[in-house]
Amino acid sequence: MQLVVNAVTADVDDAATIADVVRDLAGIAEPRGVAVALNGAVVPKASWAETRPADGDTIDVLTAVQGG
Repeated sequence: MQLVVNAVTADVDDAATIADVVRDLAGIAEPRGVAVALNGAVVPKASWAETRPADGDTIDVLTAVQGG
């Protein structure tokens, strides 16, 4: 299936979860300080391993940055 991850179209396995997308496509091994939105709705971190996006969905992966 195809997803739009941080404004980039990506092909992913049909069984991919949000956790897979964060790890494999966003390149984040340790998801500390990371938030995910699926089609504009925040996905709680506790649900990442069970939440499966559908073909054409948009995922935004955001990381907190300290500083100013």
